Amino acid sequence: MPRIYPRLIRPLLFLFPPEWVHHRVSCLLKGLLFFPGAAWLCRRLYRLNDPRLEREVFGIRFSNPVGVAAGFDKEAGLYGALSCFGFGHVEVGTVTPLGQKGNPKPRLFRLPEDQALINRMGFNNKGLKTFVRKLKRRNNKLIVGGNIGKNTQTPAEEAIADYCRCFEALFELVDYFTVNVSCPNIAGLQALQDKEGLLELLNAIQRINRQKPKRKPVLLKISPDLNHSQLDDVIGLVRKTGLDGIVATNTSTRREGLTATPEKVKRIGKGGLSGRPLRDKSTHTIAYLHEKGKGQIPIVGVGGILTPKDALEKLAAGASLVQVYTGFVYYGPSLAKNINAAILRNA
Repeated sequence: MPRIYPRLIRPLLFLFPPEWVHHRVSCLLKGLLFFPGAAWLCRRLYRLNDPRLEREVFGIRFSNPVGVAAGFDKEAGLYGALSCFGFGHVEVGTVTPLGQKGNPKPRLFRLPEDQALINRMGFNNKGLKTFVRKLKRRNNKLIVGGNIGKNTQTPAEEAIADYCRCFEALFELVDYFTVNVSCPNIAGLQALQDKEGLLELLNAIQRINRQKPKRKPVLLKISPDLNHSQLDDVIGLVRKTGLDGIVATNTSTRREGLTATPEKVKRIGKGGLSGRPLRDKSTHTIAYLHEKGKGQIPIVGVGGILTPKDALEKLAAGASLVQVYTGFVYYGPSLAKNINAAILRNA
C-alpha cells in the first residue's frame, strides 16, 4: 500500500498544475467524511494508536508527535479528514482578519528533482468569519493549532491589530496559536521580524492571553535563514515574552544546493522553498535552539521531513513534535503512519 502512491498516484497527479491538484485533493478529503465507511477505512489503514506515541507538550496532550504544517489546510476545512490519516495535530491557516486572494497565479511550483516546492501563495484565505464558522464544527479530539498573520494590505505599523484580532476571534476554537512573521511572501513582515517590532507584537498578544481565564499556548514560527546571533535573539524573546515554544522552520528564500537548473529556478522566481533542501538547515536550527535553550523551550520541527528517518533526526535534534507538508505531497497518506511506526521501533 505505501508504494502505490509514489509509483502510481504521484506521477499521475504531477501531470497537472500543483495548485489545481491541491484544490482537487482538498475536495476529495472533504468528501471523505461524508462517504459512508471511508473515514473508518482510512483510520484502520493509516492510524497507529499506541500510548508510547503520546506526548505532552506546552501543556497539551498529543496522541502522537506528527502533525500537518500550516499551509495545507488554509481554510480550516480539512483537519477532520486529515485526522483519519494518522496525524496527531493539524495547524490550520495562515488566517488573516479579512479574506484575500493572495498573490497572482501561478504561485506554487514543484522541483521534483529536489523533492521540493516553491510557493508564493501570499496568505490566500477566506478570512476570520469563515474560519470561525468551520472551527465551530469541531467534533473530534484532534489537536488543532491556529496559524495567524496579517493582511497583505495592512501597513506594518498596523499589523499588530491584525494579529490580535485573529487571536481574539479564534481563542475559544483552537488549542494553540502560532504567530507567523516569517513567511517570505507577505509585504511588511520584515519589519515585524526585527527584534523590537517582534517584541511589541508578542507582548501585545500575551497581554490578551493573560487576561483570559485560562491562557493558550503561543508559539513563534521562524525562518530557516536566521543566523546564530538572530537565533539567540529569538531565544531571548521567547523568555522575555513568556512564549510557549518555537516552530522551526518556515520556508526559505535561498536556493543553494539545488539539483534543478539555475534557469528553471530563475523562471519560477521568488517564493519560499520547502522540502528536501531544507532538511539539514532546519535540523541544524532545531539543534542550536535546543542546546542554547538548555532543552527548556519546546520546539516543533518542520522542514524537509520526507521520510521517517528525517523525522527521527528532528526529534533527536531536540524537537518535541514534527510537522509535514511537502513530504505529504511527495510521499502520500502513509507518511504519518510510517513515521509513528519508526518512533515505536526506536522507543
